[in-house]
Amino acid sequence: MNAINPAKITKILPDSIAAEMGFEVGDAIISINGTNPRDLIDYQFLCADELLELEVIDTTGKTHLLEIEKDYDEGLGLEFDSALFDNLIQCNNRCPFCFIDQQPPGKRESLYFKDDDYRLSFLYGSYLTLTNLSQKEWSRIEQMRLSPLFVSVHATEPEIRTKLLKNPRAGEILQQITWFQQKRLQIHAQVVVCPGINDGDHLEKTLLDLASFHKGKSPAVASVAVVPVGLTKFRPTEDELIPVSPEKAAEVIQQVQNLQTKFRTSLKSTFAWLADEWFLIAGQEVPTESHYENYPQIDNGVGSIRSFLKEFDLAAESLPKQISTVKKLTWVVGNAVEKAFQPIVERLNKVENLEITMVALCSNYWGQNITVTGLLTGQDLLSGLQQNYLGDGVLLPAMMLKHDDTCFLDDMTVTELASELNTPILPVRGIAELIETCIK
Repeated sequence: MNAINPAKITKILPDSIAAEMGFEVGDAIISINGTNPRDLIDYQFLCADELLELEVIDTTGKTHLLEIEKDYDEGLGLEFDSALFDNLIQCNNRCPFCFIDQQPPGKRESLYFKDDDYRLSFLYGSYLTLTNLSQKEWSRIEQMRLSPLFVSVHATEPEIRTKLLKNPRAGEILQQITWFQQKRLQIHAQVVVCPGINDGDHLEKTLLDLASFHKGKSPAVASVAVVPVGLTKFRPTEDELIPVSPEKAAEVIQQVQNLQTKFRTSLKSTFAWLADEWFLIAGQEVPTESHYENYPQIDNGVGSIRSFLKEFDLAAESLPKQISTVKKLTWVVGNAVEKAFQPIVERLNKVENLEITMVALCSNYWGQNITVTGLLTGQDLLSGLQQNYLGDGVLLPAMMLKHDDTCFLDDMTVTELASELNTPILPVRGIAELIETCIK
């Protein structure tokens, strides 16, 4: 069992119980009512009680016992340096399409961590494979009702999934989903399609198998995202993987759309959702906003473009007719979304004195001809922008930044890029910040 470390505090919310009691950044919680919390899940569960006794170690190493009386379920107002206090549960698979293994060596250590941790899945929606859970972890999922979890299925046929994950336990997936069904717990699934391995008839069987668990008011499998495999030039040469071509993308779109039609009749839901990237690769329009129901897989790139466009349309209703001074900005995006985002540029440029130029780039760093925005690196931006007139600054989608909002995936910092381009870099998170940065 991993050692449980004290939960180190990084932020104290104003006007909170913790602020009133004098907690300081750097203090750490050792125990709550005599129990050492192993993660944020334990912390939230233990802190729900009305009477708490906290053992806390301060920044000088001195230990304190604090008694707190509060309303049931009232939070303390603390944030921590990690959601896990007993270290990450690491992946024991060897998937050839794993993005971690498709990166160049020598970058920051955090880029090479392979997590397969059910707690991060529950807390943040990250995907796990279920291949490394002990009986104790399964029991905890049941007892604490940790649902929904997000599961990388990829294939339901044991031999195909075992081939993909390079793990003999991978073939147990249908039994594991049956367990979720029996315990009245829920998962969202994803299938990364690797041409020649789990596509075609294998993909159809996988989606039909998963659909058989979509029953009742709280189905064991709530939704499935179908995602194209992403490959980089750094991947092992012997991986046997084939990039998704426009023709293959169109084929998968048609296959899944045929199943969606059946699911809408039999399940009253589209159920299996195609990631936006399929349509971008195939050169097709993404589906309309009504197609996505309640966007169950938006964090997996399903419907994110349509949602972004809808949010912009609503926000654009309050755009001013003009701004007081002339402003020229460059908006950099991945070339995969160039066509989809062109209407945004056209609408912004209707504001008098505002001129937005979109620059859509592919990633030479990763060796990709079609690139989503989040994978662009500092080197991609430097090589793609340095010959351009950039105006008053570069609008940078913050999804490119992966480490404390300062580093790109290639470890170049925003400050370094701004210095090289001799232009301000303006990170923007979402539509509201995009518009505010343009018109302020």
